[in-house]
Amino acid sequence: MNDMQLSNRGDGLAKWSFPPVHPEGRKFGLIAGAATAFAFVMGWSLLAWPLAALTAWVLAFFRDPARTTPLDDRFVVSPADGLVTLIERVMPPPELSGADGLGDEPVTRVSVFMSVFDVHINRTPIRGIVRRVAYIAGKFINADLDKASEENERQHFLVEREDGIRIGFTQIAGLVARRILTFVKPGDAVETGQRIGLIRFGSRVDVYLPAGTSPRVIKGQRCVAGETIIAQLGMDEDYFAVNG
Repeated sequence: MNDMQLSNRGDGLAKWSFPPVHPEGRKFGLIAGAATAFAFVMGWSLLAWPLAALTAWVLAFFRDPARTTPLDDRFVVSPADGLVTLIERVMPPPELSGADGLGDEPVTRVSVFMSVFDVHINRTPIRGIVRRVAYIAGKFINADLDKASEENERQHFLVEREDGIRIGFTQIAGLVARRILTFVKPGDAVETGQRIGLIRFGSRVDVYLPAGTSPRVIKGQRCVAGETIIAQLGMDEDYFAVNG
């Protein structure tokens, strides 16, 4: 019996490998690495070793691992690695509301908090067309707080499927995060799990589910961007009646 597992990339046996570093992070890794090398050359060992640890952390922060996304259009996948910290019924933000957006009725918001140790590449929860991208300048309070959704620097996305179903999601900067980067623009076609941006150095992503769709995750659960199913479209089990 052959129990060997093949890679889903079609390149032979499945095996672990170091994930690549996203191009956005290479310049930071190079700067940290150069400072580390200089400290070692100068014999400043008390400084060199902390710089070496910093270099390793920078490279790890910007890691960009491959992900295996479920091939079912009913599934809404997590846009971020991290911990589900909030699941609430809220009004959609003004940048995502309206008849051609998420409407003007309360929707379910799932918030995934990314620590400085999580992968910070963000991915689209569904496939479709990017209808809106809206950047809002703001504060840099703790992204784990509920008010961060309205007060922090953030960037909204609205993606619409062929059948008209729309999902909004928002990158939110945090205490340490100081820059939100976007890889897509309005009019772009995106596939489920496709990379759409990153946030530098700790933050959160909110997902706004359409009416009639309840979460399949709970607070305290860890998510993997592009892989963890956070909801199934049209599946409504009255999450708040069960979980309070």
